[in-house]
Amino acid sequence: MNTSKISDSDLVSRYQSGDKKALAVLVKRWHKLFCEKAFWITKDADVAKDVAQDSWNTIINKIAGLKDTNRFGSWALRIVYNKSLDVLNINKRTHKTFEAYKYEQEKIIIEDEDDKENLKNALLKTIKTLPQHQQIVIRLFYVEDYSLKEISDLLNISVGTTKSRLYHAREKLKLTLKNINYEN
Repeated sequence: MNTSKISDSDLVSRYQSGDKKALAVLVKRWHKLFCEKAFWITKDADVAKDVAQDSWNTIINKIAGLKDTNRFGSWALRIVYNKSLDVLNINKRTHKTFEAYKYEQEKIIIEDEDDKENLKNALLKTIKTLPQHQQIVIRLFYVEDYSLKEISDLLNISVGTTKSRLYHAREKLKLTLKNINYEN
């Protein structure tokens, strides 16, 4: 079968009818454009590839409901566009959270080496009391320098769950810092 002469609309119809090979042709035809579109928005090649892959997952899950098969291209590109914007918004929120956290940390003044050692010991002690899943996220984020997306992939959890674990661990650590400052 000469796939270059088959329209996207026909391929979508074939896939909707159960022809799995039609999807392979659509992927071959559209994947590079999806990556380029995502890169144009995100400005990160690795993120663009992830967005394209995630877009294909959504397309595969929803293509059965596509009524006007002639609109496949614009429909699919809209999915890529929305997924790209989602990634940018998540990164922006993460950056704001990190900047706020960084600012709060800069306000903490440690007087001398004894205070630093006490603080370090208190933080390590507090980290050890955190639930295991929060300890892992703290270690991966601050010690290993993984991004939230990388951590979510490593732990097979959503980015939202990763953020939540990191947030709750930080809150517990902040309480420890406040208590130390009140004691001194």
